[in-house]
Amino acid sequence: MNEMLLGKRVGENRLLKASELLRTAAHPQRLAILDLLGRHERLCNLEMQEMLGIEQAILSQHLSLMRDRGLVDFEKDGRFSRYFIRQPEFLRIIGCLERCCEKL
Repeated sequence: MNEMLLGKRVGENRLLKASELLRTAAHPQRLAILDLLGRHERLCNLEMQEMLGIEQAILSQHLSLMRDRGLVDFEKDGRFSRYFIRQPEFLRIIGCLERCCEKL
């Protein structure tokens, strides 16, 4: 059997980046943020706070980490920052998680 390893198929650097993205997303609140942003075009902190029921400081920490890792980004809209998913294809993982959780 001569199957090519994942690192060879996608490239070692890309595999490392993907691993970093997965580690970053692997938190219940960050997954909830990504899911929420995936269902809305752009949201500000206050909107996300209200929808998720989490404190502003905690939300800001999660958003900052995900922004630094390239999962989300923001645009200024007056005095608000509107966040959005930087890599929409990453949201497929949310769908996979939903299907996997049904079997847990």
